[in-house]
Parts: sequence; C-alpha cells; structure tokens
Amino acid sequence: MMTGMSTTSSKRRWSDLTTPQRAAILAAGLAQFTLQAIALRDLRRQPAKHVRGPKRVWAAVSFVNFLGPIAYLAWGRRRR
Repeated sequence: MMTGMSTTSSKRRWSDLTTPQRAAILAAGLAQFTLQAIALRDLRRQPAKHVRGPKRVWAAVSFVNFLGPIAYLAWGRRRR
C-alpha cells in the first residue's frame, strides 16, 4: 500500500474557478499575447542595425512569459 498519496485530485478545473479567478486568468493571457504580438511586430519591422543582438534570439526570447517581450522592448531595441 502506498502511503502519503491522496485519492482525490488536487488539480482545479476551469469550472471550479470563481468568476474573478477566470477573469484574472483571461486578462493575464490577453496581456501576454498582446505584449508578444507587439514585440514580434516591432522586431519584424526594425532593421537589424536597430536591434541589440541577433533578431532570431530576440524572437525566441519573446516567447518567455511576460519577461521576454518586456526585455526586448526595454533593452533589445537601440535608441535612434
């Protein structure tokens, strides 16, 4: 017999969440999607000489939750 294991699942389903919790998750997802779209669009439009480092690396970094797009927008672009 295995000890320390619960027979009930600790995972929560979408239907278990309250309306404010669902709204917070959707808002965070929308913010992440928007930041990434802005970063990738800007990266695509910028000439390589206006980007600090390789554009491919910044494109990959933009997929890191929140931090990636913010890092590109804050430090990846050169000031003109």
